[in-house]
Amino acid sequence: MHDTDFIIVGSGSAGSVLANRLSASGKHRVTVLEAGGTDRRFFVHLPLGYGKLFYDPKVNWCYQTEPDPGLAGNRDFWPRGKLLGGSSSINAMVYIRGHRADYEEWGAVVPGWGWDECLAAYKAMEDTEAGADDWRGKGGPLFVSENRRGLHWLVEDYIAACGQAGLPYNRDFNGAVQEGAGTYQMTIHRARRNSAARAFLRPAMGRKNLRVITQAMVTRVLIEGGRAVGVEYQRGGETLTLRCNAEVILAGGAINSPQLLQLSGIGPAALLQGLGIGVVQDNPNVGDHLNDHQGINYTWEMKVPTYNDLLRPWWGKLFAGAQYVLTGSGPLAKSINHGGGFFRTRADLDRPNMQLYFQAFSTLVPRNGERPLLTPDPFSGLSIGLSNCRPTSRGHIRIASADPFTHPTIVANAFSTDNDVEEMLAAVKFLRKIAAQPAFAARMKQELRPGLEVQTDADLIADFRARSGTVYHPSCTARMGADAAGSVVDARLRVHGVAGLRVCDASAFPNLIAGNTNAPAMLMGWKGAEVILAEAR
Repeated sequence: MHDTDFIIVGSGSAGSVLANRLSASGKHRVTVLEAGGTDRRFFVHLPLGYGKLFYDPKVNWCYQTEPDPGLAGNRDFWPRGKLLGGSSSINAMVYIRGHRADYEEWGAVVPGWGWDECLAAYKAMEDTEAGADDWRGKGGPLFVSENRRGLHWLVEDYIAACGQAGLPYNRDFNGAVQEGAGTYQMTIHRARRNSAARAFLRPAMGRKNLRVITQAMVTRVLIEGGRAVGVEYQRGGETLTLRCNAEVILAGGAINSPQLLQLSGIGPAALLQGLGIGVVQDNPNVGDHLNDHQGINYTWEMKVPTYNDLLRPWWGKLFAGAQYVLTGSGPLAKSINHGGGFFRTRADLDRPNMQLYFQAFSTLVPRNGERPLLTPDPFSGLSIGLSNCRPTSRGHIRIASADPFTHPTIVANAFSTDNDVEEMLAAVKFLRKIAAQPAFAARMKQELRPGLEVQTDADLIADFRARSGTVYHPSCTARMGADAAGSVVDARLRVHGVAGLRVCDASAFPNLIAGNTNAPAMLMGWKGAEVILAEAR
């Protein structure tokens, strides 16, 4: 007998939920290994503080892609959380489940993951501020803010302009209908970020059967006789081994989980052999099928004040800080994405294929070492962003070395299909249509990015290739499927060909969800725990 039953690698959106649920009964000893450190940092808990974490290697893996022809040859920066809570501790906190049809597609591939099963899991997981109904849950561990109060007044103009452009108001993107414009729900509770660590992991950390080890970089899964029996990890300059009685569960996310599988001999045989890694299970799908949403902002100079006017000057910072400390309100208490929406670029589509992000704010002027959310542009600026919901472009992740501390090679292949280019072209035209509506037009001074000189289709395409980038939703790199022919794990998250090993995070999505991926990643942990506990002895 070893000193733990389950080993969870990673304490992010899925890993925190797994840790909570697997340890809840007290029957199983659970150990979480997290490569990063604590989440007890001021800018982690300050909702608008995530700009300070954007380039911080103390809490962020700071990945970069390979130069991407689809992004005009640019490298794209991919922040991923490296601390308790993972990326849920550094993200923009927008809570979107995705479209019902996304999960119907999941269920057609992997039984047990259809809409009805996932809706039941979401309702059990949530404690939504609006209260329970046919679509939303109340009383679960995850508080979800309705985000109705304290919004910038321009949100109302944005929603009105969308309506004038043909996109109606939608009160709840997680309700019966996804399409429309409105305000985003947030994983914020009592003016603090409500990360997966805060909602799930920390309430469980007082249990005697749960152990959380930070600064523990797992370097490989130990596999004996075709079964995962533990992991090797480095901590404080030492190489340590942890063995388990039940299972090893990878929850490192769409980059780290396939990386660790490959380092452990599970992946494309030719790649592993070329790096001197013994092949345990040849599976070319490990790291393949990488899918990610690509986004861009259009930015305007305004005739009316925006958050730039409050957060740029020292006195405005002082006022916003006092407002936050004394009342738990104001711009610091929220994400910058107050509003948004979903729309279709063609009427014949059966569901939205584009997502909107409204920001009474702009950050065209860079700031060294951070995303300047707390020091915006020195003029009244406003941005509307968008991202594609179900891109058809696919990339891949490959280890570049047998050294686990070397970042893997990330090939995004953004806008590598005609479909993705055509959708984005139609979408940016719709952004301008929104801005031209009476509710907005009188308040706008000029379009700054890309500027009205960019008009032809060719110029619009060249612009979004040059300025687009990830909206931080990489997925599907160890995806679920019926067999190893096109997947890495089965419907019960078990790695094909290796016993005692599962992957439970966004890398296991069968396909990419239409919307922000933090909620679906936590769903993976919730349902994954159900699957694991049903089989546990």
